[in-house]
Amino acid sequence: MRLGRLNHIGVATPDLEKSIAFYRDVMGATGISAPVVLEDQQLRVCFIDTPGEHGSAGTQIELLAPLGEDTVVGRWLKANPLGGQHHVCYEVPDIHAAKAWFEHLGKRVLGEPRIGAHGTPIFFVHPKDMGGLLTEIMESPGQGAHR
Repeated sequence: MRLGRLNHIGVATPDLEKSIAFYRDVMGATGISAPVVLEDQQLRVCFIDTPGEHGSAGTQIELLAPLGEDTVVGRWLKANPLGGQHHVCYEVPDIHAAKAWFEHLGKRVLGEPRIGAHGTPIFFVHPKDMGGLLTEIMESPGQGAHR
């Protein structure tokens, strides 16, 4: 296995609308997806596009707002009330091979692969095994999928 493209940086926020306004009004973002609810993860999410090189898609910012305080991101925000970087996400061609690779190395994979906000399989690796950074591993989106 090798490091794939940095797909997005997850940013937890206590107020999704204020964060969208910040990226639009202060950072000049124009590619902002409509917020969607991910019931199974108890989140509202939206993606901010950043420009890539030579007209390609850049890395996205994934804004994460919890649907309640007693959720994974809700508890994270209790410890970090201003919000901030929650995780980074790298693409891999085969989610199951990547999971096996991390487990072979003794890394703590947090749960089984599941469908993430991009509609592709994902899993997370414990931050204590990844230099202090919660890391999402995502199967590369297929042709025509939301990146």
